[in-house]
Amino acid sequence: MFDHYCTACAKRQLIFSSQVSSLTNTDQGIVVAFTCWCGADQTMVTGRAATPASSVTLAA
Repeated sequence: MFDHYCTACAKRQLIFSSQVSSLTNTDQGIVVAFTCWCGADQTMVTGRAATPASSVTLAA
């Protein structure tokens, strides 16, 4: 499970493994393809080679 900001519905959603459609290793990192709760196809790059995301302040 991971969280993702959907570009289609403009919401931060929890994504479960059942929503993941593919994992692809690339030179830029691991590309995770999945379907958001709104039905939009989305991708996210993760892994060591991925560019770090901008800092996010979390409330405790």
